[in-house]
Amino acid sequence: MNKKKDLSIIVPVYNEKNNIAPFIAAIKKAVNFTNSYEVIFCLDPSNDGTYEEIQRELQKDDKLGMIVFSRRFGQPAATMAGILNCSGDACVIIDVDLQDPPKLIKEMYDLYKKGNDTILAQRISRKGESFLKRIIAKFGYKLINKIANVEIPKNTGDFRLISRKVIEELRHHKETHGFLRGLNSIIGFKQEIIQYDREERIHGKGNYNRYTGSIKIGFNGIFSFSTIPLTFLLFLGIIVFIISIIGIIYILFNKIIYGVNYPMGIPTITVLLLFIGGLNMMAIGILGEYIGRIYEEVKGRPHFIISESCNVEVLNRRGPNKLL
Repeated sequence: MNKKKDLSIIVPVYNEKNNIAPFIAAIKKAVNFTNSYEVIFCLDPSNDGTYEEIQRELQKDDKLGMIVFSRRFGQPAATMAGILNCSGDACVIIDVDLQDPPKLIKEMYDLYKKGNDTILAQRISRKGESFLKRIIAKFGYKLINKIANVEIPKNTGDFRLISRKVIEELRHHKETHGFLRGLNSIIGFKQEIIQYDREERIHGKGNYNRYTGSIKIGFNGIFSFSTIPLTFLLFLGIIVFIISIIGIIYILFNKIIYGVNYPMGIPTITVLLLFIGGLNMMAIGILGEYIGRIYEEVKGRPHFIISESCNVEVLNRRGPNKLL
């Protein structure tokens, strides 16, 4: 799998043994328009036999490959590892659970050949997801697009096709918290959107919380691509300060001019303390999200570490701009 291919298919995997064979069968059917392709499974070490299942499939087809990480780095890092080590002129990122239909790959590839560098798959419906998860996802996309420095199309996940031009630009982005949707939007170039209905999982259950999805990834979208929360805190602090000054002046005016004798208001004091305390905690939490990300970036630790590869020439073993 060292030779250049027309298309690479990147598949992040963790504890998905029962989905491997159905996925490979669906992929082979979906990419029958070309013989120049590769499928790279990006495996976080699993405990359900996923590794052995992929190894068995690799022995049957030399178009399949696998990279295995030294520990679990998570789906965003696994996805980025596959992108940086693929050999295709274009690559598709897709989950192994078949919720995102492989049959769309042909349509994506045709749009790519027409000059588009990114083809995004936008979900019209999301079967098998709880009502709460759908609400959180809808609100999350609106919030991110409202405050982020770039527009991230709503209801688009990592399921997409990107060109070699985009892949090479991703190589120069060093963020530890790799939010592909945001990075792709920052890079830009010509984009196209196709729509589809997302299906339920065939086997097993997802690795994200079934009710809330991945809030961590959502936080990456908010705090890695916008400073609006910090600006919001500044103005909120100013407003609270002004209100407190007005309150102090009002109380002194009534005390001095009208001789009002204010009783000891325990409930009022308690409410005010809770309000100010909650405001401070929120401010500290938002600051902590930014400081934590700065801390991660300053350390410069590898985004991922590949411990083993099968049928894949590893070009980047530790992350963007890291030496082999």
